[in-house]
Amino acid sequence: MNTPAPIAMLAELTHRCPLACPYCSNPVALTQKAQELPTEVWVSAFQQAAELGVLQLHLSGGEPLARHDLSDLIAAARDAGLYTNLITSAIGLTEKRLKTLEDAGLDHIQLSLQGTDTEMADYIGGYKGGFARKMQAAAWVRAAGIPLTLNTVLHRKNLHQLPRAIEMALEMEARRIEVAIVQFHGWALDNRAALMPTKEQADEATRLVIKARGIYKGRLVLDYVPADYHTGVPKRCMGGWGMVGLNIAPDGQVLPCHAAQTIPGLTFQRIDDTPLRDIWYNGPAFNAYRGDNWMQEPCKSCEFKKRDFGGCRCQAMAIAGDAAATDPTCQKSPLNVQLQNLTNHTQNEDEIELTYRKM
Repeated sequence: MNTPAPIAMLAELTHRCPLACPYCSNPVALTQKAQELPTEVWVSAFQQAAELGVLQLHLSGGEPLARHDLSDLIAAARDAGLYTNLITSAIGLTEKRLKTLEDAGLDHIQLSLQGTDTEMADYIGGYKGGFARKMQAAAWVRAAGIPLTLNTVLHRKNLHQLPRAIEMALEMEARRIEVAIVQFHGWALDNRAALMPTKEQADEATRLVIKARGIYKGRLVLDYVPADYHTGVPKRCMGGWGMVGLNIAPDGQVLPCHAAQTIPGLTFQRIDDTPLRDIWYNGPAFNAYRGDNWMQEPCKSCEFKKRDFGGCRCQAMAIAGDAAATDPTCQKSPLNVQLQNLTNHTQNEDEIELTYRKM
């Protein structure tokens, strides 16, 4: 097949994070500080990404502000010609440091929101005072005129706050809000019973997003990740495996998606060992699920296989135990009934304690 060049890269600079969100999609076995890539290797990775065709660089974690060389990394990305987007909790951000990042060439900020008030946000984030610091950071970003996206991860415990989250995005003069219903990877998978939204919540979220898109068209873009456990339609994960974007983990492993390490048997090459171009086009992990030759039935003969690519490989692994299986969220999957039974079972489990992310 004719593999296109990637347009986006997610650089997970670190797994260190002051928050302890139970919905975190980082792997349960987190990379320690001593294993993180040094500055010069990241700089080389950014240069290679730009030469490969990448346009957008998303700087993430963990919390990327935990890296003391963040401004140097942003400057290197700017010099490589990449558009830089910082995905942050804002814990560790000061007005002075924001100015330093802006001067280095930062183009955009995505601010995470765990709840729309102190009680919910600090409870979900596991960090007392976190909400107040986020609101202060949002004010600094607004005053600086840096384009802002508000990221909201929603689940059973906070989905009722969606209307207020949209209002807050408008008040912050954000250009976008990402309304993402929790996806069950990493730590979130361990908390699935506690975080799984009800069907009624999922349907209401969809209704509110559609309504808000109409009301705020031209003023606020609403990106939406629905609760695919309830939809019967698999997500178009990553725009196709190894087709649009790639991730680099804190230790240098280059991944087709952020959760790819949950699939046994895949071999991940490292950016400090192998050129990025070779990894993208020839890497065994990237070619494992490219195209459709790997597909089983019913995906193999499905009329939608070019649209949804069989859904999420990591989700198929987590639920079906086979990364090549049809994503069980698809109504055509033989496991879809089992999945619906799972979602119905968890709807009565509001008292389950959360397992917080920890290093």
